[in-house]
Amino acid sequence: MSAGAEPPEDDPNVRRNQDRDTEPIPRARPESPPEPLSGQPYAGEPVGYAAHADYTTDGDDFVSAAYADPLTDGDYARGGGGRQYSGSPPTFSQAEFARLQGGDAGPSVPPGSRMAPLEDEASRHAARYLFPTEKFRGEWKRHWIQLAKEGLIAAFATIAMGYIAGWLTKHNQTQLRTAVLIIWALAILWCAWQVVDWWYDRFILTNKRVMVVSGIFTRNVAMMPLQRVTDMKYVQSLTGRMFGYGHFELESAGQDQALRNIRNLPNPNELYLRIVEEMYEPEAVEARLGRAAGAEDDGT
Repeated sequence: MSAGAEPPEDDPNVRRNQDRDTEPIPRARPESPPEPLSGQPYAGEPVGYAAHADYTTDGDDFVSAAYADPLTDGDYARGGGGRQYSGSPPTFSQAEFARLQGGDAGPSVPPGSRMAPLEDEASRHAARYLFPTEKFRGEWKRHWIQLAKEGLIAAFATIAMGYIAGWLTKHNQTQLRTAVLIIWALAILWCAWQVVDWWYDRFILTNKRVMVVSGIFTRNVAMMPLQRVTDMKYVQSLTGRMFGYGHFELESAGQDQALRNIRNLPNPNELYLRIVEEMYEPEAVEARLGRAAGAEDDGT
């Protein structure tokens, strides 16, 4: 046969090619399973069509494997396409959805955390020492253990005064009894002065610095910038762990430190976390305050 000549019409190869070109494209997933075929039964049950277990093979041609459902839980179907998921779908809580949507993720402090919530406004006693662009984070009075010595002195002086005054009255020692009463009153006034001084003694934390304000008539204000704090620790004795107080030690880059040892602060673990967070994660503090403010504006 010469080049360029068309093959005869009765050529079987031409007829086979024409039939192949006109065959319809098979569907990957038919709407209904095929009818069972006669012949050798198929041992495995196709995934997704459990009711039709009569799938068979006719000779060497494999039937029914292409009808496995690729989205059904289980192993791969024989000859089927697609990835099978053997586990249950993941679940999300409402709080996790709120975080994904950018809403309020809950309280400002995670559940189980020992950090106290941030305070909103400073008291008048602390506000006078803050400049306008400074952000207030909290203020704390010393632990009541600070007044333990004064309380013991007042209790002992009262008991001793009562015993001595009664004995002097019994023996008609009026002048000595008066002197004892004066000494007792001075001791009580000194203890009351210490209580008032304890009330005005505050530890203040802002986003810029830590301060200790003390004194009534003679005011003492000591401060240290957070950027200069190179080391910080707190120490709790046995009684401190029992009653919840500790002593802080701050180290700075400078040699002369106006604020180094701070004794008898309440809840030292919470305060330690609050200071460290302000030093290393100020953005997290701002984000938590922003969510709390948004919740208040929404009325929730």
